[in-house]
Amino acid sequence: MNKLLVITVLVALLSLSAESFRMPRQAEAVEEEEEVGTLTKVSGTIKSYYNNAIDTASGYLDSIRGLKIEEKAKNFYTETISVITTYADILHDQLYHIVYQK
Repeated sequence: MNKLLVITVLVALLSLSAESFRMPRQAEAVEEEEEVGTLTKVSGTIKSYYNNAIDTASGYLDSIRGLKIEEKAKNFYTETISVITTYADILHDQLYHIVYQK
């Protein structure tokens, strides 16, 4: 569920920060060389949007790592195993004394 939340937030932020993409119209006839220049501009713009999105996502992932969630999860796991082990030992001891009464 957390992965879905992170992806949803990233997509929402990407869509909010996306700018409108519109090329100005030219009334004159466009030559072959100018079309190549236009395609280069378009591909450069798309690459810059893509790099901006990747940088933004990387920044969010770094900030999530900054919360030290992994460390908290490891500590929670360690404490939970400790508690479960304690109660399992108590249950084992009780069953032992029930089965092997003197």
